[in-house]
Amino acid sequence: MKVESGLLYTETHEWVRRDGDVVVIGITDFAQSELGAVVFVDLPEEGDEFSAGEEFGEIESHKAVSDLKSPISGAIVAINDAIEDADEDAHPVNVDPYKSGWLIKVKFSDESELAELLDAEGYTKLLS
Repeated sequence: MKVESGLLYTETHEWVRRDGDVVVIGITDFAQSELGAVVFVDLPEEGDEFSAGEEFGEIESHKAVSDLKSPISGAIVAINDAIEDADEDAHPVNVDPYKSGWLIKVKFSDESELAELLDAEGYTKLLS
């Protein structure tokens, strides 16, 4: 299981990478390994707004359907179209959840919420 340094993490297994006033959000390697082969991802539309902790979509595998929770409040500025149309045999979330498997980009509205997230060390401790 891979935990990348430099990212922030939630206790519900989403990761966050800051890029200025936007964050990129995905699910962790641990989450994708627990789910198994991803077969479907339901994502919001650009412009949709969410509060921290609010459900923004679902991810489905052969094993389960899981809610995706927004780690931070803000408006969706981009979605990863490749995720919704991906082939389950090589789904980007399973292949590389931290790069090609990103889900959404959010222009955040409350920078202080970032301080509430776990760093890589804290997330690793959560998993152990």
